[in-house]
Amino acid sequence: MGNKNKTISFRVNEDAFEALQDIAEERDISLSAVFRDYVDQLVDHDGQVEVVPRRELESRSAPAEGEDGDLSFPPTIEVPKSFIREHERLELEADHLREQLDEYKAYVNDLQDRLEGEDEVLLLDDLDGEGESYQLR
Repeated sequence: MGNKNKTISFRVNEDAFEALQDIAEERDISLSAVFRDYVDQLVDHDGQVEVVPRRELESRSAPAEGEDGDLSFPPTIEVPKSFIREHERLELEADHLREQLDEYKAYVNDLQDRLEGEDEVLLLDDLDGEGESYQLR
């Protein structure tokens, strides 16, 4: 199946439209390319994209005391390796438990199939030692 382009249309107010045109002119690209870039970013970052004017981004991200001035988008956070290892361990354990559950389900299904497929059979030898008397009719 090929990668077919789809068309999306929506309405924006006049101010937003002019702002988008300014962005396109600043980048020296078409207005359609602005939207394609936005959609690509939105898809790449699982919907976690916020469009803000560059001047607002710069004022928002002014480094506080003791912070370095590296700006990156989307924002990233460092996670300790121990957290990652624990997460991976838990994922492996969950996979193992799922496999065990599947095995137990298969075993129970097999036992149920055996029970349904057989009529109840009593062996006379098994009844001898129980102390009860039975009559055949």
